[in-house]
Amino acid sequence: MSGDILVVVEHRDGVILDTTHELLGGAAKLAAAGGGDVVAVLLGSGLAGLAGSLDGASRAIIVDDPGLDAFSPSSYLAALVPLVRERAPDLVLVANSGPGMDVAAGLSAALDLPLAAYVTDITLDGGSPLVTCQLYAGKIQAAVRFEGGRGIATVVAGSFAPTAAGVSPTTETVPAASTDARIRFRGLHRPEAGDVDITREAVLVSVGRGIGEQDNIELVEALAAAVGGAVSSSRPIADSGWLPRTRQVGKSGLKVKPKVYLALGISGAPEHLEGMRGAELIIAVNTDPRAPIFSVAHYGAVADLLDVVPALTARLGG
Repeated sequence: MSGDILVVVEHRDGVILDTTHELLGGAAKLAAAGGGDVVAVLLGSGLAGLAGSLDGASRAIIVDDPGLDAFSPSSYLAALVPLVRERAPDLVLVANSGPGMDVAAGLSAALDLPLAAYVTDITLDGGSPLVTCQLYAGKIQAAVRFEGGRGIATVVAGSFAPTAAGVSPTTETVPAASTDARIRFRGLHRPEAGDVDITREAVLVSVGRGIGEQDNIELVEALAAAVGGAVSSSRPIADSGWLPRTRQVGKSGLKVKPKVYLALGISGAPEHLEGMRGAELIIAVNTDPRAPIFSVAHYGAVADLLDVVPALTARLGG
């Protein structure tokens, strides 16, 4: 067992995504405890300049090939499988994102390595990874131990804290062993910009199914105005057309990191938590004391939001 942890880097538009920095932060702590190295693998074309921002990694392997210029599951796997087989890390960490799940599943099948999905925590137990996974919308936490001590984990956003800026990793550039063009990237369709960019707001008042009906959105808008924030929502509200898609927080919406996130009537499905668990302060209001949102909230109230919101707005002078 090498003790090494390999992190697959996710990037878009020439920027390393936050989920990768979180993976590197978690990997750095595990590697320090296990005596191994953190190895970041960056796949792409002409991205060598990004390696210096991979804080937490001891080494960075840059797989540079024109065939990797845009993400394709088949091309990424063709390049990654021989690399992971040769380096034989104890643990491979991948973001629990769309591309990440494609890559992790393919690696697991090709290398016959166990895969744990929706991971929220990893510790070392007897030198081997002990992984905690979410099941049934976070209602069950399952502890998983990899047989043989090696495996792959797709990690939910916000599970680890990124490391502070430190020494840049040593870099190694290698050609792709092969690329596979059976799946081709045709283009990226971006959603139209909304009236409010919730990813830049310091305070978000987010509403879920507990709001009851569309007319009650006005109560939340009044509270948001009183606290100097913006209104956002969980997926059911956007699916109902009560707020635009550009206000949706979560895996299928936008990832946000406000200073304050007020979750009103939101149960806290893993897909929603993935989009907001990085908030500095999370306050939840829900009538269900067992709602998963309370597992990430710093403060919570088991109450009806229709009682809490008007009273809070009045208290704030709204």
